[in-house]
Amino acid sequence: MTFRQFAFNNVIRNKRIYVAHFLSSSFSVMVFFVYALLLFHPNLQGELESTSETMSKLAQMGMNVSQYLIFIFSFFFCMYSVSAFLKTRKREFGILMVHGMSTKQLHRLVFVENLMIGLAAIATGILTGLVFAKLTLLISAKVLYIQNGLPFYLPWKAVAVTALAYAVMFFLVSLFTSRTVKVTQLVELIRSEEKPKPEPKASLLLSILGVSLIALGYACVFFFVLARAFSLPLLVAGVGLTVLGTYFVFTQLSVYAIRWMRKKESLFLKKTNLLTISELAYRMKDNATMFFMIAIISAVAFTGIGACVAIADPGLVEMETPYAFTYFSNTMNDKEEEHIELIQKRLKEAGFTSHMASYMPKYMDDGGMLIKLSEYNALIKALGYEPEISLDQDKVMLVPVNYYERDQFKKPSVRPSEVSFGIYGKEQIMPVQMASPYMVFPGMYKAFVVNDEVFDSFVVPKEEEESRSKMFHFVVPEWEKTLPVTKQLFEEIPMSTEGGYYFSALVEYWMLSKQQNGILFILSTLVGVVFFTFAASFLYFRLYTDLDRDQKQFQLISKVGLTRKELKKIVSQQLRLMFFLPMVVAVIHSSVAFLALQQLVDYSILLGSIAVIAAFLIIQVLYYMMVRSRYTKRLLLHFM
Repeated sequence: MTFRQFAFNNVIRNKRIYVAHFLSSSFSVMVFFVYALLLFHPNLQGELESTSETMSKLAQMGMNVSQYLIFIFSFFFCMYSVSAFLKTRKREFGILMVHGMSTKQLHRLVFVENLMIGLAAIATGILTGLVFAKLTLLISAKVLYIQNGLPFYLPWKAVAVTALAYAVMFFLVSLFTSRTVKVTQLVELIRSEEKPKPEPKASLLLSILGVSLIALGYACVFFFVLARAFSLPLLVAGVGLTVLGTYFVFTQLSVYAIRWMRKKESLFLKKTNLLTISELAYRMKDNATMFFMIAIISAVAFTGIGACVAIADPGLVEMETPYAFTYFSNTMNDKEEEHIELIQKRLKEAGFTSHMASYMPKYMDDGGMLIKLSEYNALIKALGYEPEISLDQDKVMLVPVNYYERDQFKKPSVRPSEVSFGIYGKEQIMPVQMASPYMVFPGMYKAFVVNDEVFDSFVVPKEEEESRSKMFHFVVPEWEKTLPVTKQLFEEIPMSTEGGYYFSALVEYWMLSKQQNGILFILSTLVGVVFFTFAASFLYFRLYTDLDRDQKQFQLISKVGLTRKELKKIVSQQLRLMFFLPMVVAVIHSSVAFLALQQLVDYSILLGSIAVIAAFLIIQVLYYMMVRSRYTKRLLLHFM
């Protein structure tokens, strides 16, 4: 038997332990290949349909960043998993060294084993990606709203990049992990499984600090959104504090929780809880870091995908403007009436109900707008708001131009009692009568509404009269379906080279937004699924690396009279904690993130958030049921 054959047989004999590592690595290779498949697709090298070159650059940049994330995370995942496996094989290494294997040969054995698994994962991942390449392109074309689809091509470049990248990665992992095998005393290696675990310890101060850090992290995030303090360092600080606090909660606070359960005799001495809680006290020390990683990884997956689902909602685009079509015209435009009639005609021919309103503002010296009351009432009537607004003479109404202003204007203590503004070189001070509850001019700098008489009293200078602009807004209830009409109108109303008019459509902006969201959805979903798969693999590693020890332990426990049913109950309780405690923490973190996101948008993201979390929880439940069944059978295989 050659050395390579010996290494190969070692891998086959330990296939139960290595299967999760192999499958997770293969999956990450496949996802990396999918990104490369899209990145090098001929139809995605130029401009995406109905978008700009910037859109294509965004897609390519996102693909590259996601590949880097998956590659880097795969490296650390492989390092962690292989290191965990090597710790369980100390007894095996001790026996090999008793039979004459040198330290150098031991390092070489570990290196060859890991390299074999890595090369097999590369081949499996790329072949699986090729098998599903056509389906991947069909789904991607659908998500990116590419009408002509993405035809299949031979992705030789994607294959080469994926194979080369992961070959280097697995070589480095094999090299590093082979050097981490520490050869101490042979007796210690052989008897490593028999060494008792020390009593877990924790610091009360660090436990309190963990909860405090999470609370402070949440506070930073909510201050970021509620106070509109859009500072990246503040957001990063909030996330960082939450992550650090979560680590202390699992490594410190969990130990105190178990100690409390042990002191609670009514709970501790109830049926099989004595065995379950006592075992948890020792398992928690080993599993705390794993729980922390799973919780953070799952929270990232939930939040990333949930955010993309939220921004896919048409409500996000309506926050930019509630109008299906906008026609801007200045006083020098002689085609204004013709174009307005054409827009109304095409909408009527297509079967759409539309409401039109217009206004001609006067601009303040600082860029804000002054609007006539009658024109404002026409706009809110077109939008379906009732009743009309009335104003006292010489008083002004504030109109919010963003959601922060709208929320602030609702508070009488915050709303100003008077406003001052300059218009055409003259300063004006007017008392504020009220604030509009509607966002009629979103995205503008500032907007005030005054009575028609007051509005007309501000005489426009002659040099500015010729360049005054008028805005025509069209409200269409089912604007999402107006894409065919929009394309026809863009052909019939070409862009003005002289700047006399400008025509825009909400559906066109929405399609651009959907393609942007499609790119983000592909990136976040694939990265999220890979992260979630790694998290599931961590659980598998922990279970099966402790399987031999657990079998011996349960054989001893069975001798004190516990039935098979009671032992299954103990196993199920421990597995539920391992599978769902990190998930509960991840759901809490994600829920806080979704609640903060809700404060930034004017439509509900509840259903999308629930759908994302529910989908992952269903997958976790199915995975738990499958692993529990197989693990219990294996654990109680020799039960007497």
